Order: sequence, then C-alpha cells, then structure tokens
Amino acid sequence: MTGEHQTLALLLFSAFVAVTLGITTWVSRNRRGSAEEFYAGGRLFSPMENGFAIAGDYMSAASFLGVTGLIALFGYDGLLYVVGFLVAWLVVLFLVAELVRNCGRFTMADVVAARMRERPVRIAAGTSSVTVSVLYLVAQMVGAGSLVALLLGGTSEAARDWTVIGVGALMVIYVSLGGMRATTWIQIVKAVLLLGGTVVLTALVLVRFHGDLDRLLLTAAERSGHGEAFLAPGLKYGGDWTARFDFISLGLALVLGTAGLPHILSRFYTVPTARAARRSVVWAVGLIGGFYLMTIVLGFGAAAILGPDAVRGSNAAGNTAVPLLALDLGGGAGSTGGTVLFAIVAAVAFATILAVVAGITLASSASVAHDLYASLRRRGGKPRSEVAVARVAAVGVGVVAIALGLLARDLNVAFLVGLAFAVAASANLPVLLYSLFWRGFTTRGAVWAVYGGLVPAVVLVVLSPVVSGSPDSLFPGVDLQYFPLQNPGIVSIPLGFLAGWLGTVTSAEVPDEARHAETEVRSLTGAGAA
Repeated sequence: MTGEHQTLALLLFSAFVAVTLGITTWVSRNRRGSAEEFYAGGRLFSPMENGFAIAGDYMSAASFLGVTGLIALFGYDGLLYVVGFLVAWLVVLFLVAELVRNCGRFTMADVVAARMRERPVRIAAGTSSVTVSVLYLVAQMVGAGSLVALLLGGTSEAARDWTVIGVGALMVIYVSLGGMRATTWIQIVKAVLLLGGTVVLTALVLVRFHGDLDRLLLTAAERSGHGEAFLAPGLKYGGDWTARFDFISLGLALVLGTAGLPHILSRFYTVPTARAARRSVVWAVGLIGGFYLMTIVLGFGAAAILGPDAVRGSNAAGNTAVPLLALDLGGGAGSTGGTVLFAIVAAVAFATILAVVAGITLASSASVAHDLYASLRRRGGKPRSEVAVARVAAVGVGVVAIALGLLARDLNVAFLVGLAFAVAASANLPVLLYSLFWRGFTTRGAVWAVYGGLVPAVVLVVLSPVVSGSPDSLFPGVDLQYFPLQNPGIVSIPLGFLAGWLGTVTSAEVPDEARHAETEVRSLTGAGAA
C-alpha cells in the first residue's frame, strides 16, 4: 500500500478508537460507581440492546477473521466452526440464559454458591473463569496483531507486537473507566458495523459470481488445488483416526463451550428480568445466525477469488483472508476503491477485537474482584472496594493477555478460541448444570467438577501438538507432546462431569434441601432474583 492509502486506513482506525473512548469518557462521568453499575450496567438495557451487545460480544475475531480463513484454506471442514458456534446457542437458550439471570447477581459463581459453601466454590469458579477469559483474550490479541501488521503494509513482528500491546492498553482503559455500560455500547456499535460490513462484502462476492452459488463453490474447489475434496469432509480432519477424534473433540467444545463462557453469562445480568434475558438470546441468535451464513460466502469467496495460496502467503493461519478479499473486491491493490474497502473492513475487524476484549476483560476482572478477592482476603483487614479491585484486576489480566498474545501470534484465532471453548465446557458447564438441575449436588462435587475439568483441559493442551512437538507449535524446538489431539474437549469435558458426580457421591455433606428448593423456585419464577 502507498503511504497515502495507509494514512486513510489509519484515520478510520483512529476514528473508531476516538468514538469508543468518547463513549467511555461520557459513561464514566455519568455513573454512580456502585458494583451493580460497574458489573451489570445498572440492569437497564432492553432485550434488543442486550441482544445486539451479546452478538457483538460473540462475533469475535475468531468468527470474522479466523473462521473465514479456515473455510478459505480447508473448505467444508472449516464449516465445523460455523455450525458449532451457532448450534451452541440452543444450549444457552434452553438450559442457561433465564435460569442464570434469576439465580445470580454478577458472575457464574453466584449461581453455584447460592446453595453451597461460598468460599471454596467461589475460589474454584473464579479461577476457572479467569483461565477461560485469558485464553479467549489471547485469540483476540493474535487477530489484532495480524490485522494491523497487514494494514501497515507488512507482517513485521515489531508491528504485530506493538499492536497487541496497544489493544491491551485500550481494553484496560475501556473497562477501568466505563465498566459494563461503556462496554455494552461499544459492543452495540461494533455489532452494527460488523453486520453492515459483512452484508456489503457478501453482496459484492455474490455480484462477482452473478448470484450463482454453484459457480462460487466450483471455482473455490478448482482454485484450492484439492478439487472436489475441498467441498467434502476430511480435508483437515479426515486424514486418520487422530484427526477424526480431533473433529469430534472440537465439535463438543464449540457446542457446549458457549454456555460456560464468563463474558457471555455476565451479559444476562444487564437486563432487568429473566424474560428480557431470554428475549436477548433470541435477538442474538437471529443476528449471529445471519452473520455466520454470510461468513460461509466470504470464506468460499476468498478461496475462489484469491486462492488459498494467496491467503497463506499473507498469513499462514488464514487470519487475513477477509481484508485481502475486500481489497480485491474494491478494485485490487493500488486502487482507491480497493484500499478504501480494505481500510473499512480492517477498521471493522479492529472494532470487533476491541469490543470483545473489553467484554472479556470485564468478566475476568469481575471474577477476580467479586469471587477471588472477596473469598481470599484476610478476615478483619480493611476491605477495599470491589470496583477498585476489579479495575486493578483489569490491568493484571491485560498484562497476562498481552504476554500470551505475543507468544501465540502465529496460530489461527478460531483455533485458539476452540481451546477456550474446550476449557469452558470442561470446567464451567458441568458445575453450572449440576447446580441448576441436581438436587443432591454438594460443595465437594462443585469444587471437583471445576478442577476435574479445568486441570485436565489445561494439562492436555500443554502436552498437545499445540505447544510442542511439531513445526506449527508454540515451541517447535521442544517435544513434550504426549497427547495427540489439538483440542482436549473429548477427554476433559466428560472428566468434568464425572468429577462432579464422584465428588458428590463420596461427600459426607448432606445436601441442603431447603436451599435447593429456594434456588429452584428462584430459577424458574424469578422470585427473589436480584
């Protein structure tokens, strides 16, 4: 790109950052400073507003950059992410949304602690929530680095590193100053921009092929170098039994993981009632479903128009397929139309990343302050304000996410999110479902369910090809690979449920029937809900 075109692109970036910082500043001047305001935005958002915010929270860099890149590189097998991300919302809608809104106040731990001994449960759930949030944040950081490095005309490591640091700094500012209200409005603005940009790109791809989807798919298959195999299962996950088990593992993680993501669960507390929470999910499912249908067109469009070799040439993991597609659809490199469209899409993707990292950082800092700090601080000491602790925690989470984002910069962002989903499904979902639906569930069962899923998931990732033992690993020069699968879900998710059951049946604790009855009534009717 020429310097003039880079300037245009950077101006669009700067405009969005300025608008979001303006929103954050405005909100920070008009807030009451209470925990309810910081964590839940005062519970004042309508179902439509919260639905757009949920969609904005969920449609991350993994969706816009990573999934389209995987479809462009692997065809049919890349669609697994689209199906998994979308079907997961049925679990959220039918099993989680309304019940969580009725039983908790700010975090997942509130739901579990309602009928258990608080201290051990909050420590376990808080630890798990922070771990999932950091893994999810790393994916957004990697996407930001790939995107801005491309925008600046190269893929230099220095540009990517400074981008990751800049995104981390911005997310700390958003959360520390604006809390949930600012984060929600940033997510709403981002959702509108992302959906608008995706509609434009999808329309341009379809116009290029005169609305003929068959021609689009056949051209993608021809340019892929794989022929008809590009449109059939097995290109990425069908080579051997290890790849097939990886396919099953990833599918389980994606479908079950959404219901355990802390930043998604926290969104149900921003509306006044459980009915509003359920309606929020209906809005979100409609918006997200439309978006994912369009990413399929964009993924195959990138394969047909650019070719997988061009996508890999820019970024080996495929994270830059959509911006490159926009450049071509607008007229190609060097053209004003191409560069304007490229810059708009890049700015929208950057907005996506900033909004998502703000939501995740807020959820993780809430877990640190509301669950871990409240449980671990010394009794009798002078307690600090939860909100003050949450602001400090946002800085700490940001530093950790930046460090890991610099380390994992060469991995596909959708793949990284798959790992976060696996940990969420292994550690958070079992304890959540057991707490809501099992009358005999005990404190030991809750703690064992969390750690019984969290520890195996993290250990298996460390011992997998993701970390070492292959050329694409984080540490290619080291070989600690003892677990053959890239996603641990197929092993760690059942272990989480098994550990929760085993901890309960071996516990001497007598389940509190009265507290379970109270929780059941509250979850189903909303009576006594915060």
